[in-house]
Order: sequence, then C-alpha cells, then structure tokens
Amino acid sequence: MKKKSLLKNFLIWRIKNISTYQFILILSIFTGITTGISAILINYTVVFIKKIVHWGISNTDHNYLYFALPSVGILLSVLFSKYIINQQVRHGIPNVLHSISKKNAILNRHNMFSSIVTSALTIGFGGSVGLEGPTVATGAAQGANIGRLFHLDYKQRVLLIGCASAAALGGIFKAPIAGVVFALEVMMLDLTVTSIVPLLLAALSAAIVSSLFLGQEVVYHFTLKTDFKLEIIPYYILLGVIAGLVSVYFSKMYLKIAKFFDKFEKWYVKLIIGSSILGLLIFIFPALYGDGYEVINTTLSGKYDFLFDKSLFYQYEYSIWIVIFLLVLVMLFKIIAASATFGAGGVGGIFAPSLFMGSSLGLAFSLLINELEIKNLSTSNFALVGMSGLIAGVLHAPLTAIFLIADITSGYALIMPLMIVSTIAYSISRFFAPNSVYTIELARRKELITHHKDKAILSLMKVDKILETNFVKVQPYYTLRHLVDIVATSERNVFPVTDSENNFLGIVTLNDIRNIMFKPEMYDETFVRDLMFTPIEYVSLQDSMEDVASKIQSSGLFNIVVLDNGKYIGFVSRANVFSTYRRFLKYFSED
Repeated sequence: MKKKSLLKNFLIWRIKNISTYQFILILSIFTGITTGISAILINYTVVFIKKIVHWGISNTDHNYLYFALPSVGILLSVLFSKYIINQQVRHGIPNVLHSISKKNAILNRHNMFSSIVTSALTIGFGGSVGLEGPTVATGAAQGANIGRLFHLDYKQRVLLIGCASAAALGGIFKAPIAGVVFALEVMMLDLTVTSIVPLLLAALSAAIVSSLFLGQEVVYHFTLKTDFKLEIIPYYILLGVIAGLVSVYFSKMYLKIAKFFDKFEKWYVKLIIGSSILGLLIFIFPALYGDGYEVINTTLSGKYDFLFDKSLFYQYEYSIWIVIFLLVLVMLFKIIAASATFGAGGVGGIFAPSLFMGSSLGLAFSLLINELEIKNLSTSNFALVGMSGLIAGVLHAPLTAIFLIADITSGYALIMPLMIVSTIAYSISRFFAPNSVYTIELARRKELITHHKDKAILSLMKVDKILETNFVKVQPYYTLRHLVDIVATSERNVFPVTDSENNFLGIVTLNDIRNIMFKPEMYDETFVRDLMFTPIEYVSLQDSMEDVASKIQSSGLFNIVVLDNGKYIGFVSRANVFSTYRRFLKYFSED
C-alpha cells in the first residue's frame, strides 16, 4: 500500500509540474539506460558461458563435443522457460510487433529478464543465432512496463517500445543513428516531431552506457584498403541481385523449417530433432557454431581461415575453388542452423545470421570474380557490402542496412555501394516475399500494424467497442400492426428479427414497410416473417475491423448485423465506424 501511495503522489506531482512530453523525454533516457544495461548483461553472460564451455575443449583440433554442446544450452533454455517462469519465451521482434498490434502494447514482465537468460544459454553453448532480437525484446518489455507503471496510454507505450528498440541496436553496436532508423523502419513507428527526439535520446543513452562498460571499439572491424571506383558499380549491382535472391531463400527456408517443427507437439521431440540437425551441421561446418561474430570479422579482413579451423576440410585450405564452394555452403546452411536452433527451443535473433550470410556471400562473390580474372575486387569491401544486402533483403530494412553497416564499421567511404546493394536486394526480396520474416505471420493473420495509417488504425478498432445495441428486436409472428407501433416509438429504422432464443432470422427495415404501413386493411394479415430478409453479410465479435469495413463497403449496407454463433448481438454502423476511425486518426496524427 505504501508503494502505491508513493507512486500515486508522484503521479499527481508529475502532472502538476512536468508536461507529458517532458516526462516522455525523461522516460526515453531511462529506457535507453536500462536497455543499454541489458545489452551489456547479455554480452557479458554469453562471454562468461563461452569461456566455461570452451575451457576444456579449446586445445582440441576437432572436438566431437561440438555436436552435443548446443543441445545442452537449448535444453537449459527450455527448462528455464517451462519450470522457472512457466511461460514460453517467444521470438523477440515478432513478439514485440504482436504486442503493439494485438495486445495494446503490453508485454509480460518476465520478458524484462527471460530473454537475457535463455538467449545467453542458447548462444553461449553454441546455438547458431544472434543477440539482437533478445536485446530488443528485453528493452521493449522494459519500456512497455515502464509505461504501464506510470499509466501512460497506448500511443505513449508504443513510443517507449520504439525507444527501447532504438536503444537495443544503439547499445549492441554503439550506432545510435542506425538504432533510430531501425525503430522507424523495422518496428514501424511513424516519424513525427514528437517521436524523433525520444528515439534519439534513448539510442544515444544506450550507446553511451554500452561504451562505458564495453569500450568504444566497434563490434566489427573493417579497414578500407581499396577506395570505391565507379567502374566497379556493375559488380555491386550483380551482388545486390544475388543478395536479394539469397534473402528470399533465407525467408522461405526459415518459414519452411518453422512449419516443419510446428508439426511436433512435444517439446522434447523438437529438442531432439532440432539439436541433432544443429549438431550435425556444426560438426561438419564448425564456422556455424555460435553467433558468428568472429567469422564476420574474419571475412571483413578478406580472409577465410575460419572455414578450416577444427574442420574436416582442413587439407583443402589452399584450393580457392574449394574455399568458394565451402563459403557458399556455410552461407546456405547458416539459416538452416539458425532455424534448427529456434525449432529445438532455443532463443535468439536472426540479425546476426543475416550479417553472417551477407559477409560470406560478399567474400565468395569477390573471390569468384578474382579467380576468374574478370576483375580485381576488394574482398573486404564486398564482404562488408554483402552484409548490408542481406539485412536489407531479410529484414526489409534498406535504410537500417545502410546506416548500420556504415556506422558499425566506419565504412561511410563505401556509402554508395551500400546504397546500391541494399536497394536492389530489398526490391527483389520485397517482390518475391512481400513481408519480412519478422512480420509474415502477423500479416497472414491480418494483425500487423504497418506504416499504412488506414490499416494501423483499423487494426486497433474492435467490433465490441463500436457495437450498437439500441435496436428493437421483433419476432417473426408479429403482425404489421404490432410492427407499426414499434416503428412509431423507435429511434432506428432497422429491426432485427429473432426467435424466442435470440437466434437471428433476418431484418426488417423501414423502407420495406413504407408503402404498406398506412394501409390498415393489411395490419392483421401481414406478418414480420413475410417482410423480413436475410442480409448478405454479417460479422462476428472476432472479425477484424478491416474485414468489417470491407463487408460494409461491398454490401452497401449502412448497418451490418453482429452475430455470435448465430445469436443476435447488435449492429455496427457505417457512421460509427467512420467517426471512430476519424477519432483514432486525429489522435495518432497529433504531435
């Protein structure tokens, strides 16, 4: 009670002394700091677990423990979810988007720490996924629950979730501008004067906190050895095309494997199958072990020795054609390894796998062109630009790809190739796969809020909130005389016809009886059952407002009946839908 009283007193004081916008700015900084700390915790925990795991096997040239280790981490992650928090830890960014779309921007409190634990266990033991998604999920949960604590409304909670998303990338990569672009482009927040400053403050706060504890060194090390030349543009265009096609492969394979694992109900069956696939892939290609940050840094230096470290193929390291072939295989199998990690029950993100595949693609492409003696390309430059192509294509986020890759590698000298490859890869991927891997399931269920304000607002409107029930019900055996008496006192010109158990039978409108309502000789000879008709469309309480609007438009009705298992509930009117839509539009358009 004392805590509630203190909070109540603070909220009263805040309303009197601090404007809502100023309070949001303060909370955005706080959210940025907490998200930055979360990024640090995940990083330190993964490093700590990796050191323990590798303590006994680091001196082994080729260790069969690589086959089993990832399954241990995934098992611990699953057991933590099932028996410690008693809830499933869902994939980070899709879960955040779902909370914005369908859960009123509310995330469970356990998400403020559960993703840290489960992702650290998964990746620390070798799960082939990344840390970015769990960090976004953790920060978003913190932002959403901070909003709930201080009784912020939906719009303000969404803004804090966006701040946390920007802060997550700002904290991990020390790239605040890329974090802001990510929040706007991937989390699908609208760019307004009100939103941009909190996003910047959150991303900057996280980047500063991360730099204080992890140092100012960038995550990926890149040194520009060869300047960009215009004559190389055709090769970047070709790389963009290939990156787009590989992005489509990434998305299709990810969804296909996810559907495969959905067939199994038992968690231990998924664990066994997924861990076996993952362990086998890592045994054959050790480069697939873990998040792959070291591999990416190696490719950015134009090297490929990671392909032969503890590998079955070490005797082929001097054959460039085998190198190119292995790079392509490792690239193609990375998404299978990541998907198997998810399918087995592991927790992580697809950001790092995208970067991994992009750098491998760029390196393989440049090595191939060089070996064919078509042109002498910079392998490190193409590895870097390939990363942007996969991020743009997989996440459907070309601006995020451009700014992130340029920012985290200090590669702004290659901004033109980054733009070329990202734009082409995004366009091709969008053509074949209209939704990214983050949004495909939400889009399929019509639960996705996008930058399209119409769809965003319609998705927030609920049938039960605009339901009208002040319609007088009539029975089929009522006479015209009885109906005329009801019309005389009713405010509506539509009358639902139901039986004694409230089963919906049809509708009678004022227009249907206008030509006979002043003919007394027909009053006792005409019944409602003779006048009613069955409407061509109806809706249920579970229908999306987009479906409701579509049915109203296609039917031409001004009032459409709402049923629940055949029972009459009420009506939704065209006028009420429009007025509610206008009210939402005004609210979300205000700065």
